[in-house]
Amino acid sequence: MRTLARTAAALLAVTTFAGLTACSPPEKESASAGTGAATAASAADLGGMDALIAAAKKEGQLNVIALPPDWANYGAIIKAFGDKYAITVNSAQPDGSSQDEINAADQLKGQDKAPDVFDLGTAVALANVAKFAPYKVATWADVPDALKDAGGAWTNDYGGNMSIGYDSAKVPAPTSVADLLKPAYKGKVALNGDPTQAGAAFAGVLMAALGSGGSADDIAPGVEFFGKLKKAGNFLPVDPSPTTIESGQTPVVLDWDYLNVGQAAKLASWKTVVPAGAVTGSYYHQAISKDAPHPAAARLWQEFLYSDEGQNLWLKGNARPVRLEAMVKAGTVDQTAYAALPKVEGTPVYPTEAQTAKAKEYLAANWAKAIG
Repeated sequence: MRTLARTAAALLAVTTFAGLTACSPPEKESASAGTGAATAASAADLGGMDALIAAAKKEGQLNVIALPPDWANYGAIIKAFGDKYAITVNSAQPDGSSQDEINAADQLKGQDKAPDVFDLGTAVALANVAKFAPYKVATWADVPDALKDAGGAWTNDYGGNMSIGYDSAKVPAPTSVADLLKPAYKGKVALNGDPTQAGAAFAGVLMAALGSGGSADDIAPGVEFFGKLKKAGNFLPVDPSPTTIESGQTPVVLDWDYLNVGQAAKLASWKTVVPAGAVTGSYYHQAISKDAPHPAAARLWQEFLYSDEGQNLWLKGNARPVRLEAMVKAGTVDQTAYAALPKVEGTPVYPTEAQTAKAKEYLAANWAKAIG
C-alpha cells in the first residue's frame, strides 16, 4: 500500500472506474444536489453555521478522496470531523493522485459515490477550476490573498517544503541535490510519484531544477537531473511508502518535509534535509466539487479544515496550515506542534500559476523521455 505517494497509473485509474461503472448497478442520483447548499458561497447563504451544520447532518455523509491517513495527519482530521458532527466520512482511493480525484469526479458524476471535495496539487487544481464550486469559509480573511482564488473557487490549505529523506544507516547524509548523483546512492533514490500527475513529484523536479542551475521559470535542468540520475543507475522507479521505507527498499525519498519527518517515528535512522539553494515550497489546493452529492457536508468540511481545530490538526502532522501566521498572532496555534516544524534556511520558491503551467507543459513533453 502506498500511503505517501498519492499517485497511481492513469491507466489503472481509468480501468478501475470503468469497472465500477460497467460491473455495478447504477447508483442513485444525489438527493442533495438540488438544494440551496449546492449554490451556497458561504455559511451565511444558508442562514449561518447552525443551519449549515443541520443540513450537513441531514445528509449524513461526506465523500473524500486521495487522503492517506498518515499524510499531513488526515487520519486524525477525518476522525475528528466525523466524531464532531456525526457524519460518516467515506474515504476513497487513499493512495490516489490529484489527477485520480478529477478522474473520479468525471467518472462518477451524478452518483452518490462521487467526490464531494478535492485536495489537489497546484498543476491539477489550476487546470480544473471550472469543476469547483466557489465557497468562502468564516476564516477567509486570515488566508493571504496570494494563497486563494479571489472568487473562492479554491483556497490553499496546507503546505511544506520539498526535502530529501534518507536512511542514515544505509547512505551518507546528502547536503545538496547534486550529491544524489554519487555512487553511494546507486539504486536508492525514489521520487514520490509521477510529476505529470502528483504535486509532490512535481515539486521534487522543481527542487532538482533549483539545485541544478534552473528556476521556477526553467524546470528543464530538473528533468535533465533525473535523466542523469537514471543513467547513473541511482534512480529507483518505486513509489515510496512507509512500508518501503521501513523495509529499506527506498533508502532515499524525495518528498515533502512533513511526510519525511514523520517517518522518523517509525525508523529511528531516518533523517530529513531541505537542501540549501534548492528550497521549494508549495501549498495544496482545497476545493468543493460543483457536482458534490453532499453539498452541505462538503461546505461544513471546509469550515472545519479552516477552523483553529482543523488547522492545528494539520500542524500536528508537521504541515504548515495556511492560517498559521494569523493563528500565531492570535495565540490560537498549538505551540508544541509549531515548535516541531522542520527548520528551513532560506526563502522557499513558490511557483506562480504561469510558471506552473509552463513547467507542466514541459514535463508532459519531456519527462517520459528523460526517465525512459
